[in-house]
Amino acid sequence: MKAVPFWGCMMPLKYPQMELAIRKTLPNLGVELVDVEGFTCCPDPIYFKAQDKMNWLTIAARNLAVAEETGLDVITMCSGCISTLKEAQYLLAEDEELRFKINQRLKKINKEYQGKIKVKHVTVLLRDDIGMGAITRSVKRPLNRIRVGIHYGCHLLKPSQIMNVDDADYPQILDDFVRAMGAIPVEHKERMLCCGKGCMDDELPLEMTESIFSAIDEEQADCMGLICPTCFSSFDLGQLMIARKKGKEFNIPVIYLFQLLGLAQGLKPEEVGLHTHRVKPERVLQKLVG
Repeated sequence: MKAVPFWGCMMPLKYPQMELAIRKTLPNLGVELVDVEGFTCCPDPIYFKAQDKMNWLTIAARNLAVAEETGLDVITMCSGCISTLKEAQYLLAEDEELRFKINQRLKKINKEYQGKIKVKHVTVLLRDDIGMGAITRSVKRPLNRIRVGIHYGCHLLKPSQIMNVDDADYPQILDDFVRAMGAIPVEHKERMLCCGKGCMDDELPLEMTESIFSAIDEEQADCMGLICPTCFSSFDLGQLMIARKKGKEFNIPVIYLFQLLGLAQGLKPEEVGLHTHRVKPERVLQKLVG
């Protein structure tokens, strides 16, 4: 099947290894990515939206209008992007007057939002359209002994009436994704805690990060698995900050789940960019060859 990828900002500019992993793994699942020129930042569903909601919604609607010109559905790889685009669709569907106002703005650049396409996070596409069985069939190197402490984050699941992805309190979509690769999803007591990135506080985000890593460490997970580049930025660097400020070292690799899928499909660590991470995935790689 064909789908338009909406990469957002962070992955192409800051974490291209995540985009690389997507581009290398999805074709093995029968997904053809059709790149489109003209997308901008989604924009950010926290700070930008709080600053000016109408401009936020206008930019989101413009991105959706660009995608609609292809006639193909959109998949996002970032939790922030899916949050913005899904909420924009929801608001514009619920309020005809608001939709009219937004389209009056878009008319100045010869665009119109029509609400013709679907927007899904890539993991939802795999679950609902491709099937987890296809993931298992693509595996060449099962991750049988790899214990993955899953971090769901906030924006993929909430608000649940807009996202409509999974049970917001007891989700399974990422657990099922990890199982399909042959790995072991590890439940820990803080798996639903926010990464803290949106907190307007200097110390609280680090406290939250420490709580999450402590919980993962207690369950003896080999790595943290996630699907949000913003969460990744909190955790990959956050571990180093905890070590510097508190003298507590976890050394838990933080891995985007499609990088794990790449390993399962037989790709080398460098082919999915794992060598670029601050905390190297040595404990995972040792189990792969052990």
